[in-house]
Amino acid sequence: MDTSTQTVESQTWVAFGPAGALGSVHRIDGGFTFRLLTDDGYRATYPSLEVAKSALFAALEPGSDWPEFREH
Repeated sequence: MDTSTQTVESQTWVAFGPAGALGSVHRIDGGFTFRLLTDDGYRATYPSLEVAKSALFAALEPGSDWPEFREH
């Protein structure tokens, strides 16, 4: 799904690893999406916050620890 046309709502969770911020998860129309700091845009739409967090974690380098998610 093309999330470039999705509206980002008021909730954002920033993912932090040992070296600092890694990316963010956003509530959008119809679910949640995420982007890593190195991404040009948002990724796919996910049905729940937990699934979006898991997808962000899966996109990290192999062997990465689970990030800390802080709502902003």
